[in-house]
Amino acid sequence: MDQNMKYGSDYKPVPATSIKSGQSIEVLPDLFCHTIQIVNICLAGNPETKEFVLIDAGMPGSADEIVSVSEKYFGANSRPKAIILTHGHFDHVGAIIELVKHWEVPVYAHELELPFLTGQTSYPKPDPTVEGGMVAKMSPLFPYEPIDLGSNVLKLPMDETVPHLPDFRWIHTPGHSPGHVSLFREKDRTLLAGDAFVTVKQDSLYKVLTQKQEVNGPPRYFTTDWKAAKESVQELASLKPAVAVTGHGLPVIGEELSEGLGKLVREFDNIAIPDYGKYIDKKQ
Repeated sequence: MDQNMKYGSDYKPVPATSIKSGQSIEVLPDLFCHTIQIVNICLAGNPETKEFVLIDAGMPGSADEIVSVSEKYFGANSRPKAIILTHGHFDHVGAIIELVKHWEVPVYAHELELPFLTGQTSYPKPDPTVEGGMVAKMSPLFPYEPIDLGSNVLKLPMDETVPHLPDFRWIHTPGHSPGHVSLFREKDRTLLAGDAFVTVKQDSLYKVLTQKQEVNGPPRYFTTDWKAAKESVQELASLKPAVAVTGHGLPVIGEELSEGLGKLVREFDNIAIPDYGKYIDKKQ
């Protein structure tokens, strides 16, 4: 294992949380969702065999909580076969270095996300001027510098298979970040959407704190390519998912999911795309 890992110099705990922080949900017998402050992690696997995969790595400083949740569902001293990252924003990789050191497991991400995970490239700065609520105004506090996982991070297989999750495939869903991926299981139409779309209006502080549920577009302050984001939502909606777990907000199922996602596709320009902001293409 490559021990020479480091976070960006701007990595620090972020003082934002919700009423659902610390809560776990058994979405399916082999899929668990846990909220850390304002973001979700997922654990996918069989509690009987103790084999599982962690999807995303929470907020800065959350490693102990993630280990505890893993052991709650999969037993003492359990460890995942791998960690899959939907993307590398700070709230999805906040505890990744501590977890890799503790578990000594590989990390997988899309090839286009690797520069942000190997210390090469910073993300574009979050946009506090974007149309939105108080969270957008707080976004200059959010880390955006790259982390460096060295050789511990590997690119996802080109054939769209997901390591150690044979029933899932990964789907490139850019827009929120260049290498953003979502995971989909055809047999029961389970979707792990990351931040391709979310189920809480992530720009509204009130809705973030209360976790008021609504299918919405990706968080505005970090999304830089709205054309790609729209196309990604359209692709995910075409899969007709029966259950979706997103990076922010509660899991959503059935009619509520199909209606919410359908409305988001039909009215994406009005619901998701802000009227102004430095990453808005006025020609769109």
